[in-house]
Amino acid sequence: MLPAFIVIIAILAAIVLWGILTQRKLVELDENTSDAMSQIGLQRSNRFDALTALLDVTKGCAQRESEALLEAVKSGRSVITAKSTPDDILRQERVLSEALEMISVMTEQYPELKAKQNYKKAMDAEEVFENMVRSSRWIYNDSVRKLNRKIRMFPASVIAKMLGFRQREYLEEPASGSKCQIMK
Repeated sequence: MLPAFIVIIAILAAIVLWGILTQRKLVELDENTSDAMSQIGLQRSNRFDALTALLDVTKGCAQRESEALLEAVKSGRSVITAKSTPDDILRQERVLSEALEMISVMTEQYPELKAKQNYKKAMDAEEVFENMVRSSRWIYNDSVRKLNRKIRMFPASVIAKMLGFRQREYLEEPASGSKCQIMK
C-alpha cells in the first residue's frame, strides 16, 4: 500500500510541477509579446517626433499647410503601450502615412524645401525611425508566434485556457509602402 501511495504522490507532484513550469513559460512568452508592443510604441513615438521636426522645417515655406498638418498629427498621435492592439498601430500608421504624403505634396509645391539641410536631416531621421519600427514589428510578430504556438499546443493549451492566456494578432507589413496590416 505504501509504495502505491508514493507512486501516486510522485505522479501528482510531477503534474503540479509541469503545470507550474508551463504557466511560467506562458507568462514569459506573454511578457515578451507585451515588451515587443511597448518597443513599437517607443519607436512610433520617436517617429512622430521626427515627423514633427520635419513639419517645423516646412513652416518657413508653407506656414499654413504645416500648422494644419501638425495639428492633424498631434490629434492622431496616441500612446502605444504593452496593452495596445494591432488596430492601435494601424490607426497611427494611417496618420503618419497621410502626413508624409502631405509633406511630399508640399515639397513638390515648394522645391526649395528639398535643398534645406534641416529638411534632409529630418527626412533621414524619419526613415531611420521607420526602419526601427519595422524591426520592432518583426520582434513583436516573432514573440506572438511563439506565444500563439504554445497556447495552441496540447497539453499546454489546457493550462493556457485555465489561466486565461489568449492568442494575439500579428502585425504584417505589406511589400510596398510602410503601412502595416493585421494578420489574423
